[in-house]
Amino acid sequence: MKPRHRRFAWIAAGVAALGVAAALVLNAFQSNLVFFFTPTQVAANEAPKGRPFRIGGLVEQGSLTRDAGSLTVRFRVTDTAQTIPVVYTGLLPDLFKEGKGVVAQGTVASDGTFHATEVLAKHDENYMPPEAKAAVDKAQRGMMRSREAATSPAP
Repeated sequence: MKPRHRRFAWIAAGVAALGVAAALVLNAFQSNLVFFFTPTQVAANEAPKGRPFRIGGLVEQGSLTRDAGSLTVRFRVTDTAQTIPVVYTGLLPDLFKEGKGVVAQGTVASDGTFHATEVLAKHDENYMPPEAKAAVDKAQRGMMRSREAATSPAP
């Protein structure tokens, strides 16, 4: 084999190895990718079916219940426009409270209940994830516009 052909073979093998490595990295990245959705988006069926995703908003006041004799907790997550029931089995973070921001990761069942595998509340009690805060603010602005339209006199 001529040195020129040998060099070409090594270059082709290197390019092929880089291609395989890139494909493996992209595949791992896609399988571990978790998107964030608001309760309004989940209610509008914009969330993926059968794939884990994160839902965020506020824990609705008075919605927190614990099953007797187990670690199962039920609560509702709201963005003030829509509310989604959540079921979680496990220990909740110390900062988890009603009326405070929460992000839960899991999947939606066929009955519309979100089955969480992880509940996140990792900052102080005044913290709300930026995505959840933006969703709550957007929903509140929409509710304010609808109230103003309903109370404004007809011309």
